[in-house]
Amino acid sequence: MQLLDNVRGNYRFFTGIAPYSGGVRAAPGYEVVHATLCQPIPYRQGFAQIQAHLNDVGRPLDALCAVELRSPQPFSFAGFIEFNNGYRDLLAELNLLVGEHNPIARTNIAPAIAPPPEPSLYGFSYTIPNPELVVPTFIVAGAGDLDDQADLTPAAIVRAGETSVDAMHAKAVVVLAEMAVRLNGLGLAWQNVTTANIYTIQPLHPILEQPIFSTMASAASTHGVHWHYSYPPIAGLEFEMDVRSVRREIWL
Repeated sequence: MQLLDNVRGNYRFFTGIAPYSGGVRAAPGYEVVHATLCQPIPYRQGFAQIQAHLNDVGRPLDALCAVELRSPQPFSFAGFIEFNNGYRDLLAELNLLVGEHNPIARTNIAPAIAPPPEPSLYGFSYTIPNPELVVPTFIVAGAGDLDDQADLTPAAIVRAGETSVDAMHAKAVVVLAEMAVRLNGLGLAWQNVTTANIYTIQPLHPILEQPIFSTMASAASTHGVHWHYSYPPIAGLEFEMDVRSVRREIWL
């Protein structure tokens, strides 16, 4: 994995796998803005809304750097791969790829309560000029409890089929380590994080102090974590995270 420039989009990205990058960071002189939709909409329709919003703020579609999706239910591994292929094809049609790389970070989860009827856009992030901002703004893509994020097979699930406190601890340790790898790849650390999202339907309190808060240190003690009562995108996974830091949060 490597840190590459998306010159057209004014951000850098940490390479990931075909459907998404590991994370993005605004280029010098720019900042990342995070937008949340008040109501999710079908994701292909959502890209039209992204384009319209970026037009309104005077930014090209290339400024899109991260996407958050909500699905009706967790996919099978084969279903997730099939969905990812269609999603990447859409990005290619929109000329958003950088060579062979997908620069856009992504989180895709399935709400446990009142999920959307089809894969839908929940939020997105984009860059805007801000020559005065000196703190980093960034998005780290979602990661679930897989030993290898590129191995989309049941064999990669950490403690597959287990949801005991000990198993959830092990799952969280692996996901936290992946977050740290992506932060480091962007030239950042836990101390730069201001928002951390956790996606699970399992009890969170038994693993909050150890390993979550102890690993995140001041990022958690200062800003806390946001618990979304949701499933990771693939059936069999139990714990997903993403993190970010932005100075502008908007609702659409």
